[in-house]
Amino acid sequence: MRSTGGIAMCVSVLLTMAGSQTQYSDFHLAGDYLLGGLFSLHIETKSSPHLSYSAVPTCQAYTLKKASYSHLRAMRFAVEQINNSSTLLPGVSLGYEMVDVCYLTNFIHPILYFLANKHSVVQLHNNYTHYQPRVLAVIGPDSSQAVVIAAQVLSLFLVPQISYTATTNELSDRKRFPTAFQTISSMEQQIVAMQLLLKEFRWNWINILYSDDDYGRQNLKLLRARATEICVALQEVIPVPQSSQMLSLELQGKIKSVVRKVIHSTAKVVIVLSLELILPFFFQEAVRQNVTDLVWIATEAWATEPALYNITDLWRLGTILGVAVKEFSIPGLDDFRVSLAEGANEQASDQTTCNQECDQCLRAARDAEHSMRAQGERTDFRVYSSVYIVAHALHRLLGCNTTGCHKRMVYPWQLVPEVKRVNFSLLNERINFRERGTIPNSFEIIQWKWDQPNNPFQKIASYSRNKKLLFNIQNISWHTPNNTVPISVCSQQCEYGQRRKPVTVSSCCFECIDCEEGTFLNNNDLYNCQPCPADQWSNARSQKCYPKLLKYLEWQEGIAVVLLLFSVLGLVATVVISVIFAIHLHTPVVKSAGGRMCFLMLASLIIGFINVPVYMGIPTEFKCMCRQIVYTLCFTVCISCLTVRSFQIISIFKMAARLPKAYSYWMKYNGQYIFITVILALKVTIVVTNVIIHPSIPVPLVLEDDPSTVELQCNKSFKLSLLMNNSLDTFLSILCFYFSYIGKELPKNYNEAKYITLCMTCYAVSEIAIFLAMSVYRGMLVTICDVIGVVINLLGISIGYFGPKCYLIFFHPERNTAAYFQSVIQSYTMRQD
Repeated sequence: MRSTGGIAMCVSVLLTMAGSQTQYSDFHLAGDYLLGGLFSLHIETKSSPHLSYSAVPTCQAYTLKKASYSHLRAMRFAVEQINNSSTLLPGVSLGYEMVDVCYLTNFIHPILYFLANKHSVVQLHNNYTHYQPRVLAVIGPDSSQAVVIAAQVLSLFLVPQISYTATTNELSDRKRFPTAFQTISSMEQQIVAMQLLLKEFRWNWINILYSDDDYGRQNLKLLRARATEICVALQEVIPVPQSSQMLSLELQGKIKSVVRKVIHSTAKVVIVLSLELILPFFFQEAVRQNVTDLVWIATEAWATEPALYNITDLWRLGTILGVAVKEFSIPGLDDFRVSLAEGANEQASDQTTCNQECDQCLRAARDAEHSMRAQGERTDFRVYSSVYIVAHALHRLLGCNTTGCHKRMVYPWQLVPEVKRVNFSLLNERINFRERGTIPNSFEIIQWKWDQPNNPFQKIASYSRNKKLLFNIQNISWHTPNNTVPISVCSQQCEYGQRRKPVTVSSCCFECIDCEEGTFLNNNDLYNCQPCPADQWSNARSQKCYPKLLKYLEWQEGIAVVLLLFSVLGLVATVVISVIFAIHLHTPVVKSAGGRMCFLMLASLIIGFINVPVYMGIPTEFKCMCRQIVYTLCFTVCISCLTVRSFQIISIFKMAARLPKAYSYWMKYNGQYIFITVILALKVTIVVTNVIIHPSIPVPLVLEDDPSTVELQCNKSFKLSLLMNNSLDTFLSILCFYFSYIGKELPKNYNEAKYITLCMTCYAVSEIAIFLAMSVYRGMLVTICDVIGVVINLLGISIGYFGPKCYLIFFHPERNTAAYFQSVIQSYTMRQD
């Protein structure tokens, strides 16, 4: 076990480091104002092993990390540039103190060293307003866990801390960490970029692997919270080994199990939320188990890690994409990184201070110069810009101008507000902090390319934080036939007009069910087919509804043409009959038919025939009103005339002798016209009442056998309306039949029984047909039956009643004489006697 004297000596050396003047060392440089730098030149996965020893860990015992040496050199490069600048901090020199923190193993000791005053003592005060630690600001460290712990200490002393790789969201809490700043966007932004990447290629069925540490768990929480449209086929934890050099048998078994689960998963996309140190074991095992043809998505922590890129046969795993910090080129840094410090030996270090030496760093950097150039200067720029941020803040604080600065004592807390306000351009990149202390929009999407060693981490898309989108997506090489985009879904997307039926708890696994007729799929709800509005319809598998087919009795339909033809013929015949009757008004045949009363009937028939076209075409309120009123009034006039005519003939031959007084009153006061007037008044009352109760407004009628069609009907209660309108006509028709039956033995010239019977038979048959049709069918068929009944009834009276009279007038004029009628009456009288 290491001696307790070892740590005491090491800390003592740390606290007396301020007097060291090895000017050209990579680790420290004297200056008017010192910056602290924390870098992981050597790495180890966990810090727990050294806690059982009372000694500062020796970082040189761990694996060398060339990329971190590049970061250290970027800080030194920036300091030298600023010191040589005539515009930034003129006349002021910056210095630095940099320490190797061994990743998570050794970051507390350097912090204490940085906080010590010029007497190498960290003093306890009630007020640190005038306390001056060794450094003015701290750059680093390079892991989120170490940054948070360091921030908790540095914030107590109000020392500005600028981290260059830590993406943790904890630092956004300005109350806890008022002096912590990040030159890289937070975890949340890289998760958003991942989410956009998944959305771009329609991957919603993924595997998630996360490391068993704070970094993995925090990123997992953010991913699960934000990626609501993504389903997880597999979620497994990657164990964190105690050492980056060896793996216990237990952890080997766990990693093998994770790889096997990835192989058997149906998802083809794997998101790995982990730091880079623990992944070599996993990827080596994945190569050993022959994992192929997957899409791997890397977080920023390992997206550009050369140590992983150089794993043998790693390319066989499939396509590796990642969210990486933006690529920059810092002129002169590539050469500076592998150059020997002026005035120093190749070792370029001061071995008298704990973890401020790196014997192999420069040699290793030179050996890996090609791969480091190919890797780019993504993180180097974040370190480089961090130094410039402090320099610009100090420039404002010292009131510098083109000629010089007002050198004075500067306390770290004075620098904090100036850091918040920095706003400058560096290598065409705008550098400023938002409220939460991070520089925005610092990510892009990269792909690992094994066929391009000069550019292994090639940019394939840019990420816009403000617009929340990816753009300029190009040059992606998929490990698939014909370079097609891999598919990673639990269920294929449903086709148009198909809803999703979940088959598991996951919303990404479903069956596709066709939407039925009369329903449609609304894109806002993919799991339910929405019913169409009442006036619309849809076929099966529809995404929208269309207006229902409107059906009505069209003019060009065959039945409509036939009915119009018959109505025109009836109209012409009725007009001709009217002319004939007018010419022969005073002849016995016309007088026996009713005389002048015939013209009332003929006028009603003409109006009825003219009204027939209102049954054709699109029903309107006017047409519906005509249907409900005109014909029924006309027919009532006709049938009331027939009724009173039949009654009058019977009265003349059978009742005049028995009831002479009543007959005389009937004749004296024109009883037939009083009867017709009363009947017409009663009919008008019925019709008006019917219109009030059952308004004649066109209403759509949906047919059960064809719901895609709407038939316009003039009245919602068509059957009740027809019953009310026909009640009086039915009563009059019964009277006609009765009077015709009584008068069947009257003189032949006055016997109207067979003609009236014909008319009433037409009426009865049409009415029965209409009511049967209404009982069985709905819609247009009822309208057709209705108009057929109208035409038949009008023709029945026009041809059936008036036709025989015209026949006698033209073909038997000898019977149209007073003498002939007198002989017939005498003959009837003699038979009665």
